[in-house]
This record gives sequence, C-alpha cells and structure tokens, in this order.
Amino acid sequence: MFILKYIIRNLFRHKLRSVLTVVGVAVAVLAFGLLRTLVGLWYAGAEHASDTRLVTRNAISLVFPLPFSYLDRIRGVPGVSSVSYGNWFGGVYIEEKNFFANYAVEPRTYLALYPEFVLPEKEKNDFILDRKGCIVGERLAKTYGWKVGDLITLKGTIFPGNWEFVVRGIYHGAEKATEERLMLFHWSYLNESVRQSSPRRADQVGFFMIGVKRPELAPEVSLAVDSMFKNSLAETLTETEKAFHMGFIAMTEAIMVAIQIVSYMVIAIIMVVAANTMAMTARERIGEYATLKTLGFKAGHLAGLIFGESVAISLLGGLLGVAATFPAAHWIEVELAQYFPFFSVSMQTLLYEMLAALSVGVVSGIFPTWRGATIRIAQGLKRIG
Repeated sequence: MFILKYIIRNLFRHKLRSVLTVVGVAVAVLAFGLLRTLVGLWYAGAEHASDTRLVTRNAISLVFPLPFSYLDRIRGVPGVSSVSYGNWFGGVYIEEKNFFANYAVEPRTYLALYPEFVLPEKEKNDFILDRKGCIVGERLAKTYGWKVGDLITLKGTIFPGNWEFVVRGIYHGAEKATEERLMLFHWSYLNESVRQSSPRRADQVGFFMIGVKRPELAPEVSLAVDSMFKNSLAETLTETEKAFHMGFIAMTEAIMVAIQIVSYMVIAIIMVVAANTMAMTARERIGEYATLKTLGFKAGHLAGLIFGESVAISLLGGLLGVAATFPAAHWIEVELAQYFPFFSVSMQTLLYEMLAALSVGVVSGIFPTWRGATIRIAQGLKRIG
C-alpha cells in the first residue's frame, strides 16, 4: 500500500512532463487502434460474404464479359438453387468525385440472393416493375438527399451517355456491415440501350451470381460450371463470394501491410519517448533512491516504485486513448461515410490498444528500473541533481 501511494505521488511531481507523456501515449494508442480498425474493415466484405453464393466471371479478367446465353446452362448444374447476373456500370453522379458502386442486375433473382438488402415490399415491387427504376442504399440516399420518386442522372464511363433513373426504393442493411452505398438498376434497361448504340456489346454480362443449396456443394458446383465452358471462347472462373472479394483485397495487400507496419511503428516511437522520460526521471531521483536504501528499502521495493510509475503512466495514456477511440470512430463514420460504410471499433481492437499501452509501460520502464534498483548507496548520495 505504501509503494502504491508513493507511485501515485510521483506521478504528479512533474505535472507537465507527466501530462505530456500521458497524452503522447494516448495519441499513439488512438492512432494504433484506428489503423487496426481500418485494416479490419478492408477485410470486412470478405468476412461477411455468404457461404452459399458463388461468382462466375471471365477466366481472363473481370473486364471481359460473358455471353448471356450461359445463364440457362448454369441453371441446369446440379446443386444450383438460383442464378442472377449483372454488369458493373461505373457511372458518376454530376461530377467525377461523386463516385459510388452501381450495378445493372436482374432485380428479382439478385434481391433473392441478397436478403441482407432489406426493402419494403411495395418499394421492391415498384422497382421490379419499372424498367428505369433503381434502388439505393440508405447511406447513399442520405449523402445526396435522394428520396423515393426522385429522378437522377448518371454519366456513363464504361457505357457513355447520360442515363436517367427513378429511385423506386431505399434499402437498409440487415447488419451494420452490410454495404449501404450501392445503386442497383435493371440489366434489361442497360442491355436494350446498348443494343441500339453498340449491338456488338449487347447480350453480355460481367458476372453471374450463383446460389447453391448447401455450402459444402460450392466446390463441386464451381468445378462443374468451369468444366462446362472449358475451351470455349469465353472460359469462366467460378469462386466463392469470399474468394472473389479476397481477389480484390490482394491487389492492395501491400498497402494494408504498410498500414500495419505504420501502426506498430507508432507504438515503437512512443516507447522510445516514454523510455527517455522515465530514464530522465530515474536520473533525477538517484539521490532519493540511495536514501531509501539507507532506510532499509530493498532493490525490489525500488524496482516496484520505478516500474510501477512507468506502467501507471502508460495505462493512464491507454485508457485516455481508448476513451478517445469512440468519438474518433464516430467522426470518421459520419464525416467520411463516402469511403467507410461503417467504422466500428471491435472489443478485440480495444484490448489490443490496452496491451499496446501496457507494452509501452513495461518496455520503457526496464532500463530505469534496473538502473535505480542497482544503484550503490555511496554512488547515489554523492550525486547532485
């Protein structure tokens, strides 16, 4: 109890130094937590992918289309429960910076495959019946102030021209991780327009979405589909939805690794700063430590005082950093919603933040503790300052 009181008093002997160290640890912990959350969100799409959905695309690249005629043959594969199809549209709203994901799909089968897109029944029916209709996610609608019934125009990039759509529904995600910044419209509307302007590009799709009856049938169905179109003019590559997402993630894996390295470097830097602070503190108190030894305090007592102070400062900074994580994450989720569908900090990340803070305290306290605990009484008493 005496050592604990002594540690608490020592924390406030140099208020400015202690406050700056605590704030420094808090900022480092906060940065560490936010960077780890960002990396986790990058993989969120793959982690929440369905086990019963497969994606079939051109074996060469997603850029190359597949014939629409493949649809009926895929439907006949044993184990397939439903098939949908679509194209990446790549349109922009008003100007280039207003970019969001937009797909031309077959509405009935696509919505059946994605029950996580929750839509009122009336709005769903209105969307299905209106060839120029579209549905948008709740976050996307809030960003641009869209309401049901609004007429919106997208500028085509892959398919040039101005394309008009009527908002027939606004869906919300069944889970927080569900993407709510999508726009879906009729593939038939796109195909009919392309047939008039570029007949050679008509009756082609960018991908087929396949629903399988049971997750364990996914490998068998994938192999059957790809074998069916082997040696054709447009061979296919069929993979699980998770593998499909991981393919995109792999393209930016180097960036994710760099972000992870930066998160650890932040902690390493604050370790050096905290170690320097504790070394300075221990050097200033060498005379006190020698005096305590003359009063009967053992090396273990002194080690507890010094090490405890280092850990206490770091844990205070860690708690402050954890507390600051929630408003920081909320601000990112609100202000940067265009880039982050959600920015939720997990309990695991909070735990890692506290472990990082504890690591800072332990590492930064090792040398000062060893120096203070092993100081000789005569050497310490003759030291001034």
